[in-house]
Amino acid sequence: MFMQERHKAIADTIAVNGKITIAEITAQYGISDESARRDLRLLEQQGICKRTHGGAILPQQVSVRPPVDRKFESMPIFPNYREIAKYAVQRITKNDIVYLTGGSFGHIMVQFLPKDFPYTVVVNSVDVAKELRDFENIDVYIAGGKMRRSGSVTDSLAAEFVSRMHFDVCFITGAGLTADFGLSNGTDETASFQRTIIRNSRKKYLLIPSAKVGANSFIKVCDAEVFDAVITDWDCIEDQIAALEDKGIYVSAGSACASNHPAISGVLRGIGVKAEYLDSTLRFSMSEFTTKEEIDYTLDSLYNCVPMLRKYTRH
Repeated sequence: MFMQERHKAIADTIAVNGKITIAEITAQYGISDESARRDLRLLEQQGICKRTHGGAILPQQVSVRPPVDRKFESMPIFPNYREIAKYAVQRITKNDIVYLTGGSFGHIMVQFLPKDFPYTVVVNSVDVAKELRDFENIDVYIAGGKMRRSGSVTDSLAAEFVSRMHFDVCFITGAGLTADFGLSNGTDETASFQRTIIRNSRKKYLLIPSAKVGANSFIKVCDAEVFDAVITDWDCIEDQIAALEDKGIYVSAGSACASNHPAISGVLRGIGVKAEYLDSTLRFSMSEFTTKEEIDYTLDSLYNCVPMLRKYTRH
């Protein structure tokens, strides 16, 4: 089957079923995960689908700005959300003052919060605060102001409340993240509140699933470079590496030669690379036929992609 025929068949499946997974594509057409992701990336560029964690859905199913009356009980909890949240809470240490985001990630993080040492948590979600009542090791502060139907508070009164605080660690989420526009959200009120939190925080972590990377929402919050780390899932890293592949530059970020293999290189361990760099490398292959012009082109392309890649902590 030619690639164009495969793309049409995938598009037809999405149109009929409303979605398709990477596993379904690889099983149906006998191609690699990397090729399946590339197919979905091309179809997304044509407006046929919107990529999500592990697959794609119809573009009209995606809402950049969720309804204000949503309830946590009705929110879908995807496995990658749980893994991101579970990894993020490991950044909390004894006696820290922590800002904990609301929404899906806030509720999920509560399940994994440390219980063996004292610290302080500041929230702007009534629902998340209620879930923290039984933590005897945590002092809880709630930002005051006008409560939305979702239970969150992000108005000017809430911003004034947190403006007088210092945070050792903050966990932020958003509706979209791109290298050029940075982190964005659906309302100016939320964006302004988050800027105050970020400005007053020593360590800043962005929690965002791969489905929201590469998309822009309405209001810019800040540049991506502001964060100490962007905690996301594996698909997100692959999508960013794919940005290089779209320019004709083929690299690997894992073990061996498969860029979609989420393993740390044994070669890097063997040559004594520091632990913090083991999962932060790109592999390039060159030959005697590689030209200076090609190297210069690669370096120019890396200049735009690497600052974003450096922020990612995949889990």
